[in-house]
Amino acid sequence: MDSYSFLRELADSWVLLLLVLFFLGTVVFAFRPGSRPLHRDAAESIFRNENTPAAAREKEVE
Repeated sequence: MDSYSFLRELADSWVLLLLVLFFLGTVVFAFRPGSRPLHRDAAESIFRNENTPAAAREKEVE
């Protein structure tokens, strides 16, 4: 068996299985119970130092 055939067989079976398991593990990790506050904090972190709404800042610039 040449190396190309061996690597292709390996990629079609075990590597595919490992990648599917990695994907499912990542999804389970992202949607695990108790992670909602962490995701909300990360999503709102860019607004943490804002004191005025965006519309008011645009009027000040003009």
